[in-house]
Amino acid sequence: MDNMEHLGAISILPATIAIILAFITRNTVFSLAVACFVGVLAMGSGLLGFPTLLKNSLGTTSFSWILLLELFIGVVIAFFQRTGAIRNFTLWVEKKALTRVKVQLVGWFMGMFVFFSDYFSPLFVGSTIRGLTDKFRVSREKLAYIADSTSAPVSVLVPITGWAVFIAGLLIGIGPIENAEQAMSVFVHSIPFNTYALLAVAMVGLVILKIVPDFGPMRAAEKRAQEQGKVLRDGADPLMGEELTDIKPHESAGTGLLLNFFLPVFIVIGVAVGTFIGMGSAKTMEAFLCAAVVSGIVMRFQGIPFNDIMKTATSGMKGVMPAIIILAFSYALNQLSKDMGTAKFIIEATQSWLTPALLPMLTFLIAAIIAFSTGTSWGTFAIMMPLAAPLAFSFSANEITPLIYATVAAVAGGGVFGDHCSPLSDTSILASTGAASDHIDHIKTQIPYALVVALLSAMIYLMIGLSL
Repeated sequence: MDNMEHLGAISILPATIAIILAFITRNTVFSLAVACFVGVLAMGSGLLGFPTLLKNSLGTTSFSWILLLELFIGVVIAFFQRTGAIRNFTLWVEKKALTRVKVQLVGWFMGMFVFFSDYFSPLFVGSTIRGLTDKFRVSREKLAYIADSTSAPVSVLVPITGWAVFIAGLLIGIGPIENAEQAMSVFVHSIPFNTYALLAVAMVGLVILKIVPDFGPMRAAEKRAQEQGKVLRDGADPLMGEELTDIKPHESAGTGLLLNFFLPVFIVIGVAVGTFIGMGSAKTMEAFLCAAVVSGIVMRFQGIPFNDIMKTATSGMKGVMPAIIILAFSYALNQLSKDMGTAKFIIEATQSWLTPALLPMLTFLIAAIIAFSTGTSWGTFAIMMPLAAPLAFSFSANEITPLIYATVAAVAGGGVFGDHCSPLSDTSILASTGAASDHIDHIKTQIPYALVVALLSAMIYLMIGLSL
C-alpha cells in the first residue's frame, strides 16, 4: 500500500481491539495477538497473513536491537540481584532516614537523572528502588507511574538525547531550516512550549508531595498497599518473570556496592553519553552489553563460580521474556497500522479543522491520538512533523516564530502522551517490567493523571494559538 493511502475507518480497528481487549481481559499478549489476527484478516491476507506479519515485523534491525537491549538489561539486573547489589543499595539508602514520601522522591530524581534513554530509565528506576518502595508500602502501580513519567517525558526535553536529534532531523529542509544547527536551535526554543512533557514530570512530584492527591484507580491501589500491605492486587500478573525477581544474593561472595552496583551503572551512563557525544548516537544496547560483561568478570574475581554466573545470566534473560513477548506483538501491530494507513486516516479525518489559532492544540491532539493508537512516539513524530511544521510555516510567512516553536512542541508532546500511557507503548511496558507491576494495572492507574496533564496542555496550546 502506498504511504499516502489508507483503508478508511477499518484501519483503526486493530489498535481499537487491542486497547479495548487489554482493559477487559487484563491480558496484553492475548489482546495484541487477537488485534493482529483480526487486522490481517481485514486486509484480506488470509490465515497465513498472521505468521507473515510476525516474520516481517520481527525480522528487522529495530526489533533485534530492542530484543538484545532487553536481554542485556535482564542480565545486568540479574547480576544486581545475585551479588546483593540492589539489597546493599537499599540498605545504604535506608541509612538516610527516608520516609515513604522521600523514597518516592528518590525514584523521581533518579528518573530525571537517567535522561539519556527512555528504555534504561524505567527499568533502572523500578528495579533499583522496588525493594525500598515495597518496604514503605508504595504500590507497584505508583512505582511504575513514577518510572514511566520520568522516562519519555524527560528524554524529549533534553537537547543531548536521541529524541532531540531525531526531532531536529525531521525539521531539516522544512521552511527556512536548512541544516542541523538551525533545526536543533528550533528544537531548543520549542522546549518551553512542550507543556505536556513539562507538566507530566512536574505532576509526579506534586502527586508524591500530595499537593495533588491521588485519585482514580491509583488512589485505590495506594490505599490497598498502605492498609493491607499488598503492593500488588490479588490476582495481578507482574510483568517480570520469577526467574529474575526470585534470585537470591550469593552470600559467600565478597561483593560490594561500589563494584557491583555503581560500576555497572557508571559504565552504562558513560558508554551511552560518551557515544552520543562522540558518535552522535547513544549506544544504549552496547552500553548494557559492556556493563554485563564487566559485571560478570567482577563476579568471577569475587569468588562466584562461573557456572553460577552463567545460570544467573540465563535467569535474567528468562525474567524479561514476558516483556519481550508483549514488545514483539506491539511491533507487529505497529507494522500492521502502517500497512493499513491508520495514521493517515486519522490525519485526513481531522486536517480540515486546522486554522492558525487552533494549529498547536489540534496538532497536539492529533499526535496524541496517533501515538496512543500505535504506541509509538517516534513514528508519530515522523508522520506529524512533515505535515504540521510546513503548515505552521505557511501561517507564519515562512519565518521562524513562536507559532513554529509551539507546533514543534505540540508534535513532541502529543507523541510522548501516547508513548507515555498507551498499553501498546514499549516504554510503558518497560516501566511495568522495572516495577514488576501488572501492565494493565499500570496503564489504568496512570491514564487519569496523563489525561489531566493532556487536557491542561491542550488548553494552554489553545491559548497560545489564540494569542499569536
